[in-house]
Amino acid sequence: MKMTKILVSVVLLLLCIFSGRASAGDIHISAAASTKDALRQILDGFKKVRPGSTILTNFASAGALAKQIVQGAPTDIFISANPKWLDLVIKEGKGDVSTKQVLAYNTLVLVGKKEVNISSLEQLPELKRIAIGSPASVPAGQYAEQAMQAVGVYDGLVKDKKLVMAQDVRQALLYADRGEVDGAFVYKTDALLAEHAVVLLTVPEGLYDRVSYPMVMTGSGAAKDDVKALYSYLGGPEAKAILQKFGFETTK
Repeated sequence: MKMTKILVSVVLLLLCIFSGRASAGDIHISAAASTKDALRQILDGFKKVRPGSTILTNFASAGALAKQIVQGAPTDIFISANPKWLDLVIKEGKGDVSTKQVLAYNTLVLVGKKEVNISSLEQLPELKRIAIGSPASVPAGQYAEQAMQAVGVYDGLVKDKKLVMAQDVRQALLYADRGEVDGAFVYKTDALLAEHAVVLLTVPEGLYDRVSYPMVMTGSGAAKDDVKALYSYLGGPEAKAILQKFGFETTK
C-alpha cells in the first residue's frame, strides 16, 4: 500500500513537471479591449512566421489588466490604452521599463442612433442616456470624462444620472449598437465595427489627452526568445499595416 502511494506521488510529480515544461513556451499577452480585432489578426500573422508558438490572450479594460498583472497574473506583454496603467505595472516592478514603447494611437468619437442630432459636446444634456467606460478603470471613459469636464457638462450628466457605466469600451459600443443608449463614447476603431450605430461626432482632440497604446514586456517575458520575437513583430511593418487597416494611427 505504501509503495502504491509512493508511485502515485511520483507520477503526479512528473505530470506537474512536464505540464510546467509544456506551458513554459506559452506567450501570455494582456491587451486593452479596443485592440482585440486588430491584435488577433496580427497574432495570426506572427504564427505563420514563427509556427509552433502558443499565444494566450487576455482582453479587458487596461485598468483591470494592470491590476491582474500586479497581483501576479501570468503576462509576458502588456498593451494598455493609456500610459497611466502601464506606468503602474512598471512602478510595481512587473514591467521592464527599457522595453516601453508606443504601439499605436486612436481617436475618441461619440456614436449612437442615426436619428440623434448632435453637433457638439455641449448638447449632451439633451440626450437621455450616454454610455461610457467606467472612468475608474477604462481609459476610453477617462478620456470621455476629460472631454466632458472641459466643456462643463460632466457633473450635470452625473447628477441627472444620464451616464451608463460600461466595463470596457466594447460594452459601451454594444449598448449603442443595440439602441439601448442615445450615444456612447468609443474609439474610432471601435466605431468601424458597429453594425447599427453611427458616428455622431468626433471629439475635438484638444479636450482630452492623446489616446496612445503603450506596451511593455514584463520581466519574465523579456527573458523568453518567443516573446522578444513577438514584441519585435508588433513594431514591424506587417503589424502596422494591420493596425492602420483597423483605423489606428501608427508611427513611421
